[in-house]
Amino acid sequence: MKSLSPTDQLFLWLEKRQQPMHVGGLQLFSFPDDAPDDYVAQLAGQLRQHTHVTAPFDRRLDTRLTQPVWVHDDHLDLEHHFRFEALPTPGRIRELLTFISAEHSHLMDRERPLWELHLIEGLQDRQFALYIKVHHSLVDGMSAMRLIRRMLSSDPSQRNMPPIWDLPARSGRDDGPEPSLWRTLRHWLGESGKQLGTLPTVAREILRTVNEARKNPVYDSIFHAPRSVLNQKITGSRRFAAQSFGMERIRRICHAYGTTVNDVVMAMCATALRVYLMNRDALPKKPLVAMVPVSLRHDDSSAEGNQVGMILASLATDLSEPAERLMHIHREVQEAKDRYAQMSSEEIINYTALMMAPAAFHLLTGMAPDWQTFNVVISNVPGPKETQYWNGARLEGMYPVSIAMDRLALNMTLTSYNDQVEFGLIGCRRTLPSLQRMLDGLEQGLEELEQAAGL
Repeated sequence: MKSLSPTDQLFLWLEKRQQPMHVGGLQLFSFPDDAPDDYVAQLAGQLRQHTHVTAPFDRRLDTRLTQPVWVHDDHLDLEHHFRFEALPTPGRIRELLTFISAEHSHLMDRERPLWELHLIEGLQDRQFALYIKVHHSLVDGMSAMRLIRRMLSSDPSQRNMPPIWDLPARSGRDDGPEPSLWRTLRHWLGESGKQLGTLPTVAREILRTVNEARKNPVYDSIFHAPRSVLNQKITGSRRFAAQSFGMERIRRICHAYGTTVNDVVMAMCATALRVYLMNRDALPKKPLVAMVPVSLRHDDSSAEGNQVGMILASLATDLSEPAERLMHIHREVQEAKDRYAQMSSEEIINYTALMMAPAAFHLLTGMAPDWQTFNVVISNVPGPKETQYWNGARLEGMYPVSIAMDRLALNMTLTSYNDQVEFGLIGCRRTLPSLQRMLDGLEQGLEELEQAAGL
């Protein structure tokens, strides 16, 4: 049994029919060179033999002392969680993204462990795909990526590799015996004491931030993001769009301007949003504000749960010059990093929770429109740096599939893989029609920065 943190519980509270709170990942593979035409069907048969399910995929929700907890599911039905499916002809990437858009719109059954894995055949060019979705209360983006990386290998000759639900336990890791009531109470009290110890630092940083907001109009814009079409109520129907960009192009811009990769991809997102909204005659006069998750993990843990803080950064969408926009974003992000560098993980989490409280209230109720703290989520989850394989199949691309919410209709998540940056955009189909056009905006943002830097 494992209790859920307040952050994990929030993802359960926020979930409703038009607002599923699971995250996902799409992996695109090429057949091994010597594979038969029915390779994917054979792979499905092999995967069905893995009936042993390891943590966190063996856990379902339950309640103890009115608090939600994870417990081992003694009646797990693997056929429900593992699905073998085929795309309709002609099996293009368009059909694949349409399939992911539909599947990502569906809620998962809370009476079962909150995950699914879809093995998808029928793609052109001897390719197949995996689509994995897991509830955000069970894993954050970093821990999900680490689980996926453990499933893969850099060795193309390796075979008989287990699926993600049957990965061997890490050596030296032991969750211990099933906790008793007193162990559970002692754990909760210990966590409460740890949280209380952060109050002096958190209070000091909040006071400092509020004082900055009073003096600095840039801070003020962060705490009062403009109203936008991005921040309307949404439906449960999703549109997923994905595209890869060469990491070397982005690194050359970083070297030209002295920024980070994350600064450049945020500038690309800013351009995509600016162009998309201008074409709809819906660009606010004030700059859009992004909420950017920051991992607080200091080890190689893939344990369930969320260990993230948040920063807010103006995207400078009111500025027409791409280089000026990039440098503005760079300064915003660096100021937030400097603040967090002086704080512990617990202090950052509590600081984030208090600063985001108005935004959470607005997202939950819609009753505080003047507290539109941010307009869009931009998240960057690092992936493998080397070419990866799964049972001999070469991984060609891996694309994150995240969460859209009421009053937060777009999520822009990206990951890095093998000298590529892989963008996954998820949004409400009705609120943001023709969402795939933002992919052209990402390319435009990259080209404008290259031209401005003389590249």
